[in-house]
Amino acid sequence: MLAGFLYGISGTLISVLMRIELYSSGNRIIAPENQNFYNVSITLHGLIMIFFLVMPTLFGGFGNFLIPIFQGSPEVVYPRANNFSILILFVSYIVVLLSLISEFGGGTGWTIYPPLSTSFMSLSPSSTAYVIFGLLMAGISSCVTSLNFWVTILNLRSYCLTLKTMPLLPWALFITGAMLLLTLPVLTGALLMILADLHCNTLLFDPVFLGDPVLYQHLFWFFGHPEVYILILPGFGAISMIISGVSSKIIFGNQSMIFAMSCIALLGTVVWGHHMYWIQELIFQVLQS
Repeated sequence: MLAGFLYGISGTLISVLMRIELYSSGNRIIAPENQNFYNVSITLHGLIMIFFLVMPTLFGGFGNFLIPIFQGSPEVVYPRANNFSILILFVSYIVVLLSLISEFGGGTGWTIYPPLSTSFMSLSPSSTAYVIFGLLMAGISSCVTSLNFWVTILNLRSYCLTLKTMPLLPWALFITGAMLLLTLPVLTGALLMILADLHCNTLLFDPVFLGDPVLYQHLFWFFGHPEVYILILPGFGAISMIISGVSSKIIFGNQSMIFAMSCIALLGTVVWGHHMYWIQELIFQVLQS
């Protein structure tokens, strides 16, 4: 949680930079000859806030601290896996920041869309590679944490605590872990395909050679739309438990809330298509120009 807070400070400073840049149409703090730095700021702000602030804090931090408390277990099942997870998260953060000082910075946007991320006319192939390597390591960290939580919740509960009577916060983290384990491998595959197009002469996303840039959108948003609910479901569970504790009342409809969160996870994983309509039109215009 402390690490996520520190990472979030850098993401917040980047957002302040963007807001100052947009404050007045005549006054600029980013030099005109380096306007790509604004694109770099958008990219780093999005990635840091999602992968290094909200996910480690709400999911990893609160989960490691509160799951053993709520289900009466002495510790999570694999504490050394937690150690590995936080260490690799720090390394991934450093690698993502290295994209700032490599060539011109990775200004692809946080979605890393081709052709912006794959064309040899892009400003910084090596910066894009740094961003992708950092995200791959952050994904490994999240997958390790998810497996740890799953095994802990299923196998290390108190004897009298069943899945029906388990509190909402462990349930929210359990469902979030399932979504991460389902969608992160797909994102990993998409990022590895981007790396292959950048450095291994493949043409997976180049329409001139029968590649398909829209394929990347499908792969990315299969992760990207459930990511919205990955970020908010731990908050749902925490808010429910806070309201219950402050009001000194049991949660009304506990099992209904569990069912609702499960439905959110299921439906949120299969409806990513609405992210793609205007983006496809934008990419076609870029390719035509």
